[in-house]
Amino acid sequence: MTNECVYLHETIDIVGQGRAAYNEHMCAYIPTAIQERRLQMVGNFSTVGTTDRWPESINLWEFLDGWDGVARNFAHEFNNAVHQDKNLVPWWTEALKHRSGGLDRLMLASAQTPRAEQLHSRGVTGECYYHEIVQLKPGTATRYLEMIDEQRTEIGASYDWLLIGAYRHAFVNDSEAIVVWAVPTWQHWAEWEHKRSSDPVMRRWLDSTEGIVIDWRSKLLAASAQSPLGNSAP
Repeated sequence: MTNECVYLHETIDIVGQGRAAYNEHMCAYIPTAIQERRLQMVGNFSTVGTTDRWPESINLWEFLDGWDGVARNFAHEFNNAVHQDKNLVPWWTEALKHRSGGLDRLMLASAQTPRAEQLHSRGVTGECYYHEIVQLKPGTATRYLEMIDEQRTEIGASYDWLLIGAYRHAFVNDSEAIVVWAVPTWQHWAEWEHKRSSDPVMRRWLDSTEGIVIDWRSKLLAASAQSPLGNSAP
């Protein structure tokens, strides 16, 4: 199995208490994004502020036509005097009530990363999602994704975690990866925190990456009520 799509990871800075309104506004755009941009949302999430910056939302998108699709989107948005899709002016105006800016990454996926349609058709859900940003020795991110596919997915499965995607940032020196997991319940995450330092399988995994991983930072996410990737909270 291979995955040749390009992915867009958006970190959104939320204004005040506007996160729920922003998430709802973002997800309402999904049908238009598919029809006009060939852009499929994987999921829309709120960052659990106790684990990282807040207030913050995360959007994860899949360009269905790879780099050609990215190029078409750029041409559509920037081949005009104001560098903005005029059809989106009302949408942007509303969004700016709830966000102040953000940081985007274009990413390429590991071979075993499921397509968005596969995740959605399987009804993948979780009470929370585990999000990792991994800083790597330049030139090793591609190999790191292979190692995720070969080893880490089985470790995740032993904790009942499911790989949403393992990606490498396309606009850096093959030196950054983002990995996202669906976690069934908050308690499943807590069990991971209890055991990961002493789990011999996890220790072997960390040892195997010692020569390429420089640092990593993780946080928890919760899928919004409208997200295509669901939130299984009762």
